[in-house]
Amino acid sequence: MTETPPNPARGFLFGQRLSRTGHWVRSAFFSGPAVLWLTFLLLVPLLLIVGISFMTRGEYGGVEFPLTLDSYKRLAGFGELGFDNLYPLILLRSLALGAGTAALCLLAALPLAFFIARLPGWWRHVGLTLVVVPFWTNLLIRTYAWQILLAPESGLARLAHSLGFVAAGEPLYPGVFAVMLGMVCDFLPFMTLPLYASVEKIDWTLAEAAADLGADRCSVFRHALLPQITPGLVAGLVLVFLPATGQFVIPDLLGGAKTAMLGNVIQQQFASSRDWPFGAAISTAALLLVTAGMWIYLRRGSKEESPL
Repeated sequence: MTETPPNPARGFLFGQRLSRTGHWVRSAFFSGPAVLWLTFLLLVPLLLIVGISFMTRGEYGGVEFPLTLDSYKRLAGFGELGFDNLYPLILLRSLALGAGTAALCLLAALPLAFFIARLPGWWRHVGLTLVVVPFWTNLLIRTYAWQILLAPESGLARLAHSLGFVAAGEPLYPGVFAVMLGMVCDFLPFMTLPLYASVEKIDWTLAEAAADLGADRCSVFRHALLPQITPGLVAGLVLVFLPATGQFVIPDLLGGAKTAMLGNVIQQQFASSRDWPFGAAISTAALLLVTAGMWIYLRRGSKEESPL
């Protein structure tokens, strides 16, 4: 008695033999609504934004033909009156503030993640709860609270005056310091939680073995601990850097006109300036930055999972 060879076009699901058509039907039934939702509410609007970025601003703020690259040239600094470094500086400022926020969050979150991971029992849950407590309050309310904390009569302003950083009676905002402080406090949980997830899984026997072989603390951290927490570290950097680069509320309320970022310029172009093609070009450039960051993250993750 000979066995029937398996048909590659047929499979099993919950013990039931399915044909290729059956697989497509079940996939369309369960995944189709989500795919349609993402297509019409995410992909189509993004394609519209990209298309509008190549169009021309109308006389009264509308969008019309012909297709042009003027918006991208303007973003690069090449306008009708020659080179203007305003928008390239805003782009660089956004990248610098995003990178600075990610670096400061890393410096604060790394010892915090190790501290929480070493807590005993239910104290660890208390520590994680305290990390996510800021999420219980709206971002706008937290940002307005920083305006109160950085006001001229606040304790922080008086301390800064006593140290010679500001003059008497001056607030600590608007300015780069206030923006960085607000963004670090806002994005710190996004760095702490991925790091904690990696720190919790550390194999401490490797650190003990490295110490027994004569490695100092820096060498133990670099060669025994850092490779184990790299996935969480990279994930935290991506989760902080990308949204911090396009942040709008915090720079607008704590930075004013002194620290305009990509999010502020996009809001201005779509609102008061009514220059949708230029706003769409900035949005497309920001989208490319996000895509590049995610590509680097996924590429790094695939290299770490590769057995070679």
